[in-house]
Amino acid sequence: MALSKLERRQRIKYRIRKVVTGTTEKPRLSVFRSNKEIYAQLIDDVAGITIASASSRDKDISSSSKAEAAVAVGKSIAEKAVKAGYEIVAFDRNGYLYHGRVKVLADAAREAGLKF
Repeated sequence: MALSKLERRQRIKYRIRKVVTGTTEKPRLSVFRSNKEIYAQLIDDVAGITIASASSRDKDISSSSKAEAAVAVGKSIAEKAVKAGYEIVAFDRNGYLYHGRVKVLADAAREAGLKF
């Protein structure tokens, strides 16, 4: 029997998380994409805390398209990371293909000063 879309993504997530972990020096940049919104978090897995977060639902982010929202979220999370003292992060695509809004967010974060 074939896997559902969510079960397939869950397996991919587990496979990615075996390799990508966030530390105090190099936090994990996790992306969550829903049908309408996009969210990003900087996570320290060792301490179990979220260092910074940004989403397309934030008041200071307004856009006319989903791709523009992803660019704004990428820039916002990068600015918050640099302000908190982090330049190098581990990118966690969270089971999504590195394509479309996920890729746009990553490119915007790189342009704003993050390295991964």
